[in-house]
Amino acid sequence: MTPKRAQEIRSAFTSFFGERGHAVLPSASLIPHDPTVLFTVAGMVPFKPYFLGEEAAPHPRAATVQKCVRAGGKHNDLDEIGRTRRHLTFFEMLGNFSFGDYFKTEAIGWAWEFVTESLGFDPDRLWVTVHLSDDEAAEIWRDGAGVTPDRIQRMDEDNYWRMADTGPCGPCSEIFFDKGPEFGPGGGPAHGGDERFLEFWNLVFMQFDQQPGGLVPLPRPSIDTGAGLERILTLIQGVESVFDIDEMVELVGEASAVTGVRLGTTEYSDITLRILAEHARAMTFLISDGVFPSNEDRGYVLRRIMRRAIRRAYLLGVTDAVTPRLVDKVVDIMGHDYPDLAANHSFVREVAAREEEGFRSTLAQGSRTLDDAIDNLDGGQKLGGDLAFLLHDTYGFPFEVTEETARERGVTVDRPGFDRLMETQRTRAREDFDARRRITADTSAYAALVAEHGPTDFVGRDLDTAEATVLAVSDDGIILDRTPFYADSGGQVGDTGTITSPSGSVRVTGTTYVVPDLHLHHTAAVDGRIHPGQTVIATIHTGRRAAIRRNHTATHLLHWALRETLGNHVKQQGSMVADDRLRFDFTHFEALTGEQVAEIERLVNADILDNPPTRHYETSMTEATAAGAIAFFGDKYGDRVRVLEAGPHSIELCGGTHVRALGEIGPVKIISEGSIGANIRRIEAVTGTRPMELLAEREQVLAQVAEQLGVSPDQLPDGAAKRMAEMKSLRAELAELRRMASADRSSVLARQAVDGIVVAAVEGVDRSQLRDLAIATRDHPGVRAVVLGAAPDSGGAALVAAVAGGSGLHAGELIAEAATTIGGGGGRDAKLAIAGGRDPSRLQDALNQVRAAAGLSNL
Repeated sequence: MTPKRAQEIRSAFTSFFGERGHAVLPSASLIPHDPTVLFTVAGMVPFKPYFLGEEAAPHPRAATVQKCVRAGGKHNDLDEIGRTRRHLTFFEMLGNFSFGDYFKTEAIGWAWEFVTESLGFDPDRLWVTVHLSDDEAAEIWRDGAGVTPDRIQRMDEDNYWRMADTGPCGPCSEIFFDKGPEFGPGGGPAHGGDERFLEFWNLVFMQFDQQPGGLVPLPRPSIDTGAGLERILTLIQGVESVFDIDEMVELVGEASAVTGVRLGTTEYSDITLRILAEHARAMTFLISDGVFPSNEDRGYVLRRIMRRAIRRAYLLGVTDAVTPRLVDKVVDIMGHDYPDLAANHSFVREVAAREEEGFRSTLAQGSRTLDDAIDNLDGGQKLGGDLAFLLHDTYGFPFEVTEETARERGVTVDRPGFDRLMETQRTRAREDFDARRRITADTSAYAALVAEHGPTDFVGRDLDTAEATVLAVSDDGIILDRTPFYADSGGQVGDTGTITSPSGSVRVTGTTYVVPDLHLHHTAAVDGRIHPGQTVIATIHTGRRAAIRRNHTATHLLHWALRETLGNHVKQQGSMVADDRLRFDFTHFEALTGEQVAEIERLVNADILDNPPTRHYETSMTEATAAGAIAFFGDKYGDRVRVLEAGPHSIELCGGTHVRALGEIGPVKIISEGSIGANIRRIEAVTGTRPMELLAEREQVLAQVAEQLGVSPDQLPDGAAKRMAEMKSLRAELAELRRMASADRSSVLARQAVDGIVVAAVEGVDRSQLRDLAIATRDHPGVRAVVLGAAPDSGGAALVAAVAGGSGLHAGELIAEAATTIGGGGGRDAKLAIAGGRDPSRLQDALNQVRAAAGLSNL
């Protein structure tokens, strides 16, 4: 039976290639390990290190259905979603890959077999393109697959793939579907209409290495296939829009149910329903993979996606939250093929609901901002492009919504000004993307070392000292064939120590991965020189390593205790494990209470006191998952993984170094907790002897404070309370004395009133006292208004205006010009206005301006 629905095609694809020797792998995370892209944008992204030769592929061939997101950076066409038939932010790529195994013959044959036999495409409606130079591919399509020569067309750049200006590249070959003459002119994809001939399958033949001097054949050519699931579904299901394929139809229907608006009501509402359906998938998958709405990087893109959907629902008049139900529907539809969605359902739902709740209040504020701006325009004025940009960038209002709202009020908007600001923002985004591409250094020499000698043999789990052979020495550091030094990864800092040889010794200041699996020892010379080929003794700093082990295992216990105390929505978002402290970032929506911190510490220290052994072992990813092991955010896992069982409660994937029994950690003390971003908290903690040192330091401080208060340390609460009561009484007494003094001084000032107005400079008062004096003077009979100026000891200048009710005067207007004169501003209240400035030397000038404003200039 020919597959028709999305679930059926996913299954058919993986089964087909699984039967042909491919390792069928689950989709990689949307958060890539490639620093040049924000998201996983194609099926080949997770395999890029294999294609570049940076890592050895664990399988010679693989097949995946990869979840992808293209939004932000150079893929910034978010505003097209919902308006066109094909644009998506979230999509799925079917891919079969060969890492130096099979090549063109098999790739072409299997592609044609799957497309024509498994999917049932009519061969007479299919066309194939190859590169101008690729006679080999053309011959295989003709003689191997049986495609008639008149349906094989040659194209130039459209059929050539490059990863970058240098590196792997090669010709590609594409399969097109002819939708028929009603969609445009014939002539095949090379000459016919774009709407008629639709590409849906792309085979990339990675067979060359583009070097500055020219093309060099790769020793092991590879295959990268990309086939968009949604595009295939439109063809198989006979629909023109991605929003009409089976799973999207269900989501559009849910969007209609959530908003109460039927499809077909208006063009605007139809676009909204499509946006809600499309963005529902993107937000659900991104949050499930660990992206949080925020104002930076991936979180910012997610926030834009979510706010665009929420805003559209809001502008339809929907008052109830829409995202939780949309998340529910995505999980219901796609959770079968993506089990992580089902496992993270409640967590994703809560994050979405909280973001929507916060943004709905922001939307209301943005609407008020727009209304106020229009109200304050003079006749014939345009609404500024800067305000339109502010509404777009801060409040999520697209230009069209601002323009439409303004038009209803008879106002136009400065579109060129808005476009200039948008282009500036896009330029910054492009520059950021280019910068990401540039940060990847030329590591070809190091990759060659891995190819020749294999990965560094890390023996540091069992040994502190090891004999090794020097493979390379450079300005960057030293490469050994084996090492006890742990390389900085998984949040754990790299080891330090020494490397010695008969001709010299160096101090190792840190250890990192220069390319995957290759340790680079960063060094500082101590004596003599070390040369490639020498046998050396590599020794780590054992005391530092022991402290790092304590902190790393403690991190795992804290993760368990946080989930136990706060809930299973807690997920690690990053960590730093050093010798002096540990830092742990996690998802949570609010600050921890003192009671929660105490409970977390109690749980962790209880397990440590029991002193159970830890178990750190290697197993398959499948077995680790079945055992309930939790993966840490940002870590990269292969088929073989290391699992840490830290006592009876914590079981997680981790390749770091750890204690052999929990009692080795010593006490754990949380020393800080706070927010580092939207919905992300950070705790810092110490272990070993450091908590005892902190306790001693704090006891010393308590003793000093107790001595100052004249009480013993155990009487500090009562002693402090007594002193606070005394201070409160003294403050009240001082306030009364100041009030009496102010009353006396105000009487003097009130007698200086001219036509009921007092304008004077006073000395010896701070800003608060100046305010009180002005009010007291105003309250005297016959005084209509008071303006006082002072140069407080704290610096600058201050003005206070106070007017009596019924005086007809405006306090803010009295000092508006004067405030500018002293280099400041503020003070717009009608009854009591306060202004500050930087320049006390202009105070008399400012007061003269007040006198002029009050009509007292000649008095």
